[in-house]
Amino acid sequence: MAIVWALALAKLVFHIYFNHRYGYFRDEFDYMSCGDHLQWGYVDQPPLIPFLTHLSRAVLGDSLRAIRFLPALASSLLVVQAAATARQLGGRRYALLLTALCVALATLYLSNGGLLGTNILEPNLWLGCAQFVILAIKRNDPRYWIGFGIVAGLGMEEKYTIAIFGLGVVVGLLLTEQRRTFLNRWIWLGGLAAFLVFLPNLLWNWRYDWPFLQLIRAIRAEGRDVVLGPFQFFFQQLLVVNPFFGPVWLAGLGALLFWRPLRPYRALGWSYLVSYTVIFLQHGKNYYLAPVYPMLFAAGAVAIDSALNDTKQFPRAWLKPVLAAVVLLSGVCLAPIVVPMFSPERFLAYAKTLPFKLPVNEHAHTRAALPQWYSDQFGWKEIADETAVAWNRIPPAERADCGIFAQDYGQAGAIDFFGRREGLPGAMSGDRTYWLWGPHNYSGNCMIVLDDSKEVLERYWMQVEYVGQSAPNDWALEQQIPVFLCKGKKFDSWANVWPRLKRWR
Repeated sequence: MAIVWALALAKLVFHIYFNHRYGYFRDEFDYMSCGDHLQWGYVDQPPLIPFLTHLSRAVLGDSLRAIRFLPALASSLLVVQAAATARQLGGRRYALLLTALCVALATLYLSNGGLLGTNILEPNLWLGCAQFVILAIKRNDPRYWIGFGIVAGLGMEEKYTIAIFGLGVVVGLLLTEQRRTFLNRWIWLGGLAAFLVFLPNLLWNWRYDWPFLQLIRAIRAEGRDVVLGPFQFFFQQLLVVNPFFGPVWLAGLGALLFWRPLRPYRALGWSYLVSYTVIFLQHGKNYYLAPVYPMLFAAGAVAIDSALNDTKQFPRAWLKPVLAAVVLLSGVCLAPIVVPMFSPERFLAYAKTLPFKLPVNEHAHTRAALPQWYSDQFGWKEIADETAVAWNRIPPAERADCGIFAQDYGQAGAIDFFGRREGLPGAMSGDRTYWLWGPHNYSGNCMIVLDDSKEVLERYWMQVEYVGQSAPNDWALEQQIPVFLCKGKKFDSWANVWPRLKRWR
């Protein structure tokens, strides 16, 4: 475990070094803006990440390295947590080290360590639930189900997809000899604990007419996401963690389902199959299942170590360093896919050398030169700067009643973040939680509007001036956003227009 801790520390240093290479990511603006408006829920997420972002910024500040320290720390601690899980499953030294290498270098967990998002704690929380399942069974102590419930409830406050894993565990228990667990009061108390931890967000959703469900329905109706077929979905499961790591997690799945030493934990094998099936049938994105793989890496490493220690037929111990070397080298070679180790130009040259195409989750992402997780780190300062140009054209006496309206949460969040230095007011938008925050008591007689057309805006204002567009950025997903200064409203009040501006997709 000392080596595992050293590996985790090296991973933390690695992320801190590279986490400032490009710029702020679109979603990071959303978490910071939500953190400035603390409440028990938001349209597209539960409250935990905005709350932690608020605390982190208060302590560490607003730099890229500061807001990405929590992701780097969580991803690094996951290495230790996964190795500890392998030890709980009976693993010895090699199993712990192989697990740690896989989790430290798996593609999506490298990505989690470099960007602030709702994914950053998911693997830790899913694995925490799995650890409590293992402890409850291994120690024959049902009181561990309370811990399972608390962690599951925290997971629901971080991202709702953990409910799918919880469903998988329940189905797994029912399908195995562990079904007797349901005769014990502790698992029901664990369920109650999960409900109580999740209750504040549940009540928030009820109060606002289930906005998250409205958002999901709108996204599906628009057909924004790329829908994967069965073979594509499985192949991308290999891609999101690293194709060369596939034998390890597949061995873990097989071991949990069929290997006698791990038979008591067969429910966890079923939990993966249930989660996989539900996410695929719901057309979930390829990374929705990623939090489950640390558990499978741990089980696979234990099974592989045991198999390579069996010398009844012929010695196979030499395969141990070979497998570890393959994991290490492939992880290092594929790290630039998600860690900005190269300039954009060098990255594009590197991407051409890969034997596979990088996955695309949304149709709109295909228009960018870089993959979306990189392209959405460019162009935001340019949008805020052009908005400031429009703001400076407004006489100081009129600024108190002049608002800024952006089309999506990325634009609005960028104005909130960068615009403060220019004296800009907080932005408005009809997108997601910004719409719930309302029209800010503006009359509407003066408004700066982004990313619209003059023809449309002239229906609402008598004077519509095209100020300009954000400076071009070759790498940005959002390119050259137009900015308009609108005066002389044709409607009765901005508050009455606001309900028609709702844009959840």
